[in-house]
Amino acid sequence: MDNYSVITSDFVNLKITNSGNSSVVERRFQKGISVDEFKGKLELLTGANPMTLSLEVYDKNDTITCKLTEGSHLLGSYPIDDGMRIHVIDNFSRTEEDLSKVEKFEISEEDYSKRSDTVKAFLAKNKLGKYNEEELKRKAEEKMREEEAEEALANKLKVGDRCEVHVPGQPKRRATIMYVGKTEFKEGWWVGVKYDEPLGKNDGTVNGKQYFECPPKYGGFVKVNHVKVGDFPEEDYDLDEEL
Repeated sequence: MDNYSVITSDFVNLKITNSGNSSVVERRFQKGISVDEFKGKLELLTGANPMTLSLEVYDKNDTITCKLTEGSHLLGSYPIDDGMRIHVIDNFSRTEEDLSKVEKFEISEEDYSKRSDTVKAFLAKNKLGKYNEEELKRKAEEKMREEEAEEALANKLKVGDRCEVHVPGQPKRRATIMYVGKTEFKEGWWVGVKYDEPLGKNDGTVNGKQYFECPPKYGGFVKVNHVKVGDFPEEDYDLDEEL
């Protein structure tokens, strides 16, 4: 197999965890970027220096499948699919040590900026991370294109439309669209739906804000690209029928 070719779709949805904290972030990445470029994107999510990162890939059963070790290889050349998890290990971090009793060395931001032996100076000298203006511009343009595409999809959806929801890694579920727009709980465009079955997470309210009304456990919010509008009649599930 050619390690320098993208073997599946152009994009992949991944869960990102890191050794610095217990948070989980979900993001969409191009498979055509190199592992080094991928590490650069992870810097914006983790704050870690891309040069000190190790990356492990876990499947949906949370079993490690491989490690992203070759910086020049494309992300898509590794066996990575939607819903898998990338664990970021910052080899520069010393979070496991008890540093509470260690005398801290403090330096002003101005004096720190003047030093030439710091990570900040190294990144600036080599135009890496936030000091690479061309890369930052490219990332900003890429994000803007993704937001425009997301908005275009959202504009095609209407409250009351019947739809089928297909989130990667989950079974298809039929629903009715109850809300389309921006939310306070996450950035981007979201679709609020009322599922035909009690397979949701809420009643249309998230973090105390009500976006629509429906019975408890029937409501949910999904990204616009996970919704397909069509003639999807409600199915008779006979939920009260005794077996």
